[in-house]
Amino acid sequence: MNILVTGGAGFIGHNVVNFLEAQGHTCWIIDSITNYGFVPKDEMAYLFAERKKKFNANVHHIDIRDAERVNTMFTTFHPEMVIHLASFPRQKVVSANPAWGSEVMSTGLVNLLECSKANRIKKFVYLSSSMVYGNFTDDVTEDFNCQPQGQYGIMKYMGEKLVQDYTRRGCFDHVIIRPSAVYGEYDVEDRVVSKFMLSAMRGQTLKVNGASETLDFTYVEDAAMGVVQATLSEQARNKVYNITKSHSHSLLDAAEMAVKIAGSGSIDCRAKDADFPSRGALNIDAARRDFGFDPKVDVEEGFRRYHKWFKESEFWKTKL
Repeated sequence: MNILVTGGAGFIGHNVVNFLEAQGHTCWIIDSITNYGFVPKDEMAYLFAERKKKFNANVHHIDIRDAERVNTMFTTFHPEMVIHLASFPRQKVVSANPAWGSEVMSTGLVNLLECSKANRIKKFVYLSSSMVYGNFTDDVTEDFNCQPQGQYGIMKYMGEKLVQDYTRRGCFDHVIIRPSAVYGEYDVEDRVVSKFMLSAMRGQTLKVNGASETLDFTYVEDAAMGVVQATLSEQARNKVYNITKSHSHSLLDAAEMAVKIAGSGSIDCRAKDADFPSRGALNIDAARRDFGFDPKVDVEEGFRRYHKWFKESEFWKTKL
């Protein structure tokens, strides 16, 4: 099957492409290869080069806001399905440049939806976020009343509604994926687990904004496999799925785990970040039932894998 993956050279995306190719599918990748204005260029270049080693597909350096070039990808390669992962990655980045974020997450999405409609694709898979729920505690199912807090969550939720409306009009089937706190190898430093682990390895102080705040930490390969399963499943049509580990851990627990694994570092607990909602664990029963989603990697094992990767990385050896 021909599958177009936007953001296919990204953190989750390169794993998705790797898994799809392993199952015999042909992938075409659109990726702007951006650092979002904040990731150091040498780090970004290293990450993209290392991610590229894990798949065979060519990366087409296209900004999804460019409707003409996006359309050329569709008319040239005739994808049967689209997996849309390209996005501003989280609330902090959107807040720093909301106009740019809106262009990518709204205009870019509409360009892809219009091309998907015109080229009669079978299924459009949209990667949303647990941030669409707003504040929530454990065992939240997909029918929870979404009250997103902050521009990132609002834009992601708006994207869900746009995708659903194209299905309502008979354009194609869709799947919406809501991951949470994805971490692991080949991620950027400026994310919570990366910060904790690298600060601990450097013997620095880990800054915990809200010791009792919890997250449903999800290992990246588990999240990517969930995306692949939802894409290929006949049962997964016109539905929303939580794709997480479904087990919450406090930020303090995560920081202490990083210090324990690294064997160094200290912890400074501070007040909760008011820009972020309080979150717990998501219920994944629907994904288990419809396509056998079964996340394998628990948090401590995932943290240990990530620590091992940092220790063995030639790039990070020079930074630690």
